[in-house]
Amino acid sequence: MSEYQMLDLEEQENDLGKVEISPEVIEVITGIATSEVEGISALRGNFATGVAERFGKKNHGKGVKVELGEDGVVIDVSIVAFYGVSVPEVANQVQRNIQQTLATMTSITIDQINIHVVGIHFEQPEEQELQVERLSE
Repeated sequence: MSEYQMLDLEEQENDLGKVEISPEVIEVITGIATSEVEGISALRGNFATGVAERFGKKNHGKGVKVELGEDGVVIDVSIVAFYGVSVPEVANQVQRNIQQTLATMTSITIDQINIHVVGIHFEQPEEQELQVERLSE
């Protein structure tokens, strides 16, 4: 088995060669597509991504796991939602946005997009700004 697992795009083969996409590219696209959905506070990564971010390395694939298997491509996304949003509705929006973005950018068909809600964020950013403004008056 090769050191780097790549996803071949059979429909993109032509006279010039073939196109391969790394799982890390899928992770980054998925992370950005997830953060575009309203109601998402953050993506939750593991300990190593948290340490790397403290040293200034931005990880757009944080909280995203891509598995390329015999059955196809499976994506797991761990999110933190804002308090007060409809979690099933936000999760469905995340799934649709990921599917649409990956189809547009890579022509990849995803077999599963699993959303794991691992936390709730209780303060909205607007509320924090209002509290700061009230304290400064």
